[in-house]
Amino acid sequence: MAHLENAQAGTKQNVKDLAGKYLTFDLGREEYGIGILKVREIIGLMEITAVPHTPRYIKGVINLRGSVIPVLDLRLKFNMDSQEYNERTCIIVVEVQGESGVLLVGMIVDSVSEVLNIVESEIEPPPSFGGDLETGNFLGMAKIKGRVKILLDVDEVIGEAGLRSAAI
Repeated sequence: MAHLENAQAGTKQNVKDLAGKYLTFDLGREEYGIGILKVREIIGLMEITAVPHTPRYIKGVINLRGSVIPVLDLRLKFNMDSQEYNERTCIIVVEVQGESGVLLVGMIVDSVSEVLNIVESEIEPPPSFGGDLETGNFLGMAKIKGRVKILLDVDEVIGEAGLRSAAI
């Protein structure tokens, strides 16, 4: 019983730490959010140079003002159906923590929505799906105006750990 109370207290503390500003974006019918401090910039689609022998969701690299950064399609990373890019498709360049320091990675999303200030009372921990399903990629679930936005842990999803797990 004390273990459960400690776990609940830890979860409440974690949720409290998640309150703040998030950039929200769409993938299919779902809405996601990433901490605004992780976002470096938002750019339109540009020429992407394919890199051979990479997983399907890694689209290649771009030259962003002299820096070569990897770009991945978040739809494909999440095993969603691919979609033809349109004028709303964009690349969110984020900073992720790697073993050798901070890395810049671009992620292609369907569209960017807005920046929201999400308070503690609007955030719940990721649900448990039971079994072997991992929810480590999610920081929490934000309940905003009757909808749920999935708060992503970009370091887990597209950081070195996330990219390494996809290595063939």
